[in-house]
Amino acid sequence: MLGNLLGGFIVILVGVNLITPIADGVYEARYGTTSGYNVSGAAGTILGLTPLFFSLGIMSAGVALTVGGLRNAGVM
Repeated sequence: MLGNLLGGFIVILVGVNLITPIADGVYEARYGTTSGYNVSGAAGTILGLTPLFFSLGIMSAGVALTVGGLRNAGVM
């Protein structure tokens, strides 16, 4: 139980710390630095949503680990 709770919190902490480099990388890939736009249209839109999907994945993984630990303990 405690392992699952700690694992969930660790997943969330690591994910929160990785959001900034991922968002910076997406910005760099989407807009570039030398010649303006690198990606446009639908590909640019999907690329712009990458940090959102990463955040949702980290959140759902952390919540799933935490809920699993609470279920094993009989709290939920």
